[in-house]
Amino acid sequence: MSELRTDRKNRKKSNKWKKRILWIILLLLISVIAYGTYLFMNVYNASKESHVEIDRPDGKSELRENEVTIGDDPISILLIGVEDYETDGKNGRADTQIVVTLNPDTSQLTMTTIPRDTRMEFSAEEAGQYAGFHKINASYTYGSIFDYGANKLTVEKVEQLLDVPIDEYITVNFDGFRDIVDSLGGVTVDIKEAFWEKNIYQGGERVYFEKGESKLNGEEALAFVRMRKRDVNAIYSRDERQRQFIQAAIKEAISAQTLFKVGEITDILGENVTTSLSATEIFNLQQAYFSMNTSNIKTFEIDGSNQMLNGISYFIPTENGINNTTELLKQELGLNNNAVNEDQNTVTE
Repeated sequence: MSELRTDRKNRKKSNKWKKRILWIILLLLISVIAYGTYLFMNVYNASKESHVEIDRPDGKSELRENEVTIGDDPISILLIGVEDYETDGKNGRADTQIVVTLNPDTSQLTMTTIPRDTRMEFSAEEAGQYAGFHKINASYTYGSIFDYGANKLTVEKVEQLLDVPIDEYITVNFDGFRDIVDSLGGVTVDIKEAFWEKNIYQGGERVYFEKGESKLNGEEALAFVRMRKRDVNAIYSRDERQRQFIQAAIKEAISAQTLFKVGEITDILGENVTTSLSATEIFNLQQAYFSMNTSNIKTFEIDGSNQMLNGISYFIPTENGINNTTELLKQELGLNNNAVNEDQNTVTE
């Protein structure tokens, strides 16, 4: 009898511990779900703050017959880096413009840099009393000053130049760029040539870059992609460094399977980034491309030369340079089946 009573007591104790363990697991699950919901709502609200659609008919590019679905169709995104620190965040200029294409069928990503000094004609509707020829990086400025829409005009001028649809845009100012890099824990870049550049956050203090691999923090990375006045720029151009850095940053983000550390995303998105991508579309992008092989990223360059016109230095694309780049991008976007002679255009894989 004593043995039976002992067994009953042991079973009761065992059942109590099982119940306690179940309650602990349940509480942990509730806590995880609650915390996950809290983080999701914060990120969602931050995304809503930074979400600014392009005002255009039918909500799509005029160069598109049908709307595209992110994650299902090939798309193009214009990355716009804005310099506005000297103007207190107002009427900045598009310091960087890079067209990115993403194809879910091939998991292919391409980058095409638009030279900031490319000569473009602006109408009175676009630039008011300043109508005439200007550098393409002025599109963001004039779009802001004359209420045309800074992002809208920048997108339209790139579409006009290349004759390809720009489906979405992402605009990042210098503070946003710095914070994104820091949120990744830095980005490792294989620096091809040594040089120095001023740090705009440290009173112009010099940042020195040595040849070879180096992990750059946000301030260093900004100096790395901005430099264009040192002699080395002739052999290691700003456009090349920007493409190189973005490729390295994508690799860093994919390896971490997230673009930002969740605790910092709200500050970055809410203040320093605007995009036509909704929170759902950003999620769909991550799902479609998080396993992409970054070593297969292609970069296209527009053939042309720098020329002095009326005392101003412009980048003048060649007709073949524009046509070949346009055909390459249309192929990536599945917009035509024309063969392209890649020897006529610079393609780096």
